[in-house]
Amino acid sequence: MIPAIQHSVFLYLVLSCLYPSHAAQGCLNKQKVLTVIRQMQQFLKGQETHFTDGIRTMKAKLSALQISVTKLTADQPSATWCPLLEAPKHGQKFGSRYSADHEVHFVCQPGYQLIGSSTRVCQQNGRWSGVNASCTEWSDLSFSRKPHCAEVERTQHCSCDAGFHMSGSNENSVCQDVNECEVFQLEGIARLCMYNCINIPGSYRCTCPPAYKLLNDGRSCSDVDECATLQHNCTAGETCINTGGGFQCVNPQCPEPRGNISYVKTSPFQCERHPCPMNSKSCHHAAKTISFHYLSLPSKLKTPVTLFRMATAAAPGRPGPDNLRFGIIGKNNQGQFVVQRSDRQTGELILVQPLKGPCTVEVDVDMSEYRDRTFQSKHVSKVTLFISANGF
Repeated sequence: MIPAIQHSVFLYLVLSCLYPSHAAQGCLNKQKVLTVIRQMQQFLKGQETHFTDGIRTMKAKLSALQISVTKLTADQPSATWCPLLEAPKHGQKFGSRYSADHEVHFVCQPGYQLIGSSTRVCQQNGRWSGVNASCTEWSDLSFSRKPHCAEVERTQHCSCDAGFHMSGSNENSVCQDVNECEVFQLEGIARLCMYNCINIPGSYRCTCPPAYKLLNDGRSCSDVDECATLQHNCTAGETCINTGGGFQCVNPQCPEPRGNISYVKTSPFQCERHPCPMNSKSCHHAAKTISFHYLSLPSKLKTPVTLFRMATAAAPGRPGPDNLRFGIIGKNNQGQFVVQRSDRQTGELILVQPLKGPCTVEVDVDMSEYRDRTFQSKHVSKVTLFISANGF
């Protein structure tokens, strides 16, 4: 029996013997009762001491924890922020984080040179590294420099920096800039830049048209995909189609009902004809499916080039067509496109004349299915070409 329970039992026995109604032969005598009372008093005093010690220990631990947390918070450095930096006039700034260890970069527009630091870092003291950046226009004086001359064996030898050539007499020689952009525009010489070349003192710089980015090779341009990077403004019911130098928002619609011919949109780019009445020949000869296709092409694309393929497939358990016929609907675009069969089940739409952009060209191609020389069904593909202003 544990001490607390044992003393409780003794206390119960003592109290029982104090009242006559509960007196019994087994009650303790007076001396034993007093002994038990003294033991209980000592037990309670010991419990009080242990409880007080526990409270004191708990208070000490809480105080130590409070001091530790306060010191840890004080030791942690507060976030460091640097002042706002503006983009230089005729230039751009890249980077919008102004806390410690973050970088901000500056570039100038074509025809301007950067003066100052192209990269600045926010330091722990709240100050930016480097110096302020500015963009100044190239001056004509920048394209001519004094040569480096040295006298060797009583003869003066002069040389120019890379990108410059010597001009003038030996006494009045000057280093003139080599215009790489003009040199490499000559016929038979590879172009330096895919889009535009800007001559700068001693070198050159390539630029790209709007909505294109300059690749790491410093000369090639790549279209920015506004659809993939969510830089478009198409609504929820529209689909974004990336084009060269931009994007298009499309939402093709099925033809309006005409007589007993009507369509239902089964996907964002396909419509299917409702079942036809048995005796309606015009309905059976109408397109069974109408699909919509969008292609982005560069300007003046080298031809001929295959743009689109149409194919047929038989439903499981049913015989497929044994003959396919392909054609272009209407006569507006027949001089620019042709349709030909590439194999037994496939037809191809081929561009045969270059298209100069920017423009949008639409062409409709139909595929008719026959079996045993009997017409089965027709499918129409509506192809839209977005021709960019650039040839890449």
